[in-house]
Amino acid sequence: MHAAPEIKVHVTRHEETCVLTVRGEVDHDDAEDFEAAWEAADRAALPVTAVDLSQVSFADSMLLNALLGARRRHLADGRDLVVLGPLQPAVRRLLTISGTLDHFHVVDAGNGRVDGTAS
Repeated sequence: MHAAPEIKVHVTRHEETCVLTVRGEVDHDDAEDFEAAWEAADRAALPVTAVDLSQVSFADSMLLNALLGARRRHLADGRDLVVLGPLQPAVRRLLTISGTLDHFHVVDAGNGRVDGTAS
C-alpha cells in the first residue's frame, strides 16, 4: 500500500488576508497543487496574500515562476503580496541568484523584520 502524497501547500483565510503555507521540498511535481492554491487565493481576492515559505527546505523554478506570476496579478489588482520567512538558505539562494529577492516584500514572521523590499 502506498502512502498518500503529502500536501505541501495549504490555503487559509485570516480576516482580510489569504495565507498560503508551504512546507518541505517544492518542485515541478507540485505544480498542480500550487496552481489550485493560487486559484483559491485569486478567487478570494482579499487585500493581502501572505505566502509562508519559512518551512520550505528546497524550491526550484516552479515556485519562483508561481511567485512572480502572483506578484504580477497582485500588482494589477492593487493587492499586496507578502512573503513570510525566515527564508531557508535554499529559498533565499533561489531568489537571490535569480535577482528577484528585492521584488518581494519579505517579512521574518518570527520578529517582524523586513528582509526584502517590494518594487
